[in-house]
Formats: sequence, C-alpha cells, structure tokens
Amino acid sequence: MKYLILLASVVAFSGCAIDPYTGEEKVSNTGKGASIGAVTGAVIGAATSGSDNRNEAILIGAAAGAAAGSGIGYYMDKQEAELRRRLEGTGVRIQRNGDSIRLIMPGNITFDTDQDAIKSQFEPTLGSVAVVVKKFDKTAIKIVGHTDSTGSFAYNQALSERRADSVAKYLAGQGVSYGRLQVSGSGPRNPVASNDTAAGREQNRRVEINLVAL
Repeated sequence: MKYLILLASVVAFSGCAIDPYTGEEKVSNTGKGASIGAVTGAVIGAATSGSDNRNEAILIGAAAGAAAGSGIGYYMDKQEAELRRRLEGTGVRIQRNGDSIRLIMPGNITFDTDQDAIKSQFEPTLGSVAVVVKKFDKTAIKIVGHTDSTGSFAYNQALSERRADSVAKYLAGQGVSYGRLQVSGSGPRNPVASNDTAAGREQNRRVEINLVAL
C-alpha cells in the first residue's frame, strides 16, 4: 500500500500547474489521469503477482498505468489550451470535464432569430474550431442544438436539430471527417437557465460542441 500512496503522490505533484485563467495552482487533467492510472495499474500488479515479486509487480503495473492514464489527459489538455487561445474574445464558452471539452456557442452570436443558417460573422470562429479539431483527431465531436421554451415543442425540436446540423455541415466543409460528427437536437428539454426571463431564454438558445476522447 505504501507504494501506491507514494507513487500516486509523486505523479499528482508532477502534474501540478498554474491555471492561467485563475492564477491558482491545480492538478492538471494529465496529472489526475496519471494518478488514477498509476493506482489502478499497481492494484492489478499486486493482485496478479506472487508474494515473491509483488513489490516489483506493483511498480511495473503503476508505471504502465500512469503512462496510459496521462496520455489521454495530456492530449485533451493540449486541445483545450489551443481552443482557449483561438476562441478568446469570441463569446464561445469552454468547459472542461475530465476527458471531455464542451464548447458553448450562444444562439445570438451563431444564428439570427428563428434561423438555422450560421451568421457570416461567426464563420471565422467556427473555422477556428475546425482547425483545432482537425489537428486533434482522436476525439469524437457531438453537436447538440438547444432552444428556449417559446413556441411549440415540435417547432423548437426541429429548429434545434437544424441548427446542430448547420454546425456539423460547416465543420465538414472545413475538412472535418463526417465519421467523427454526431448531431442531435434537444429542443427546450435541457435549459441552463430559467425560461421565465429574457436573459434566461437567451442562455438556453445555444449550440454545444462536445469533444470526447476516443
């Protein structure tokens, strides 16, 4: 057990970095993944080895697990950093959750009211997204359209699907493989704010691009 604790601590410490957006020290997703991989690998090594070589098996298993765990985290860290650099000041919000990245594109900067054609002034921003996701091609791209609750459910559902499809077609037109694109619409089903206020409805009208490690 002491090997597990020591190794996980070392790996986690090595993954610490300064968050450029908050100025705080944090454990990067690379470090988290490596720590989890190290502990998992060590446990497997201990469970599958005999008592004579258990310590060696723990260290070998931990090293292999750390390498595998850090790989995905490092890949997504690099992708997130490039997205933040290219999308700064565009109005697109970026959320990181483990080995996935979510790009939230407000409807008011992406589409005209009640339209599904991408605004011409937003195309360079979406083009920047295409550049990054083509470079980091080991991720699935899940595009989901969302609306507020104004109007009928059926109309909003269809509008959310058309808007998501417009984003997918634009990315494909920029050279992103169709095989990586998954498109769906949620209509008004998944609000992020109250539909009782204009400000809340504006937040709910959005398209999200979810980048998930394969």
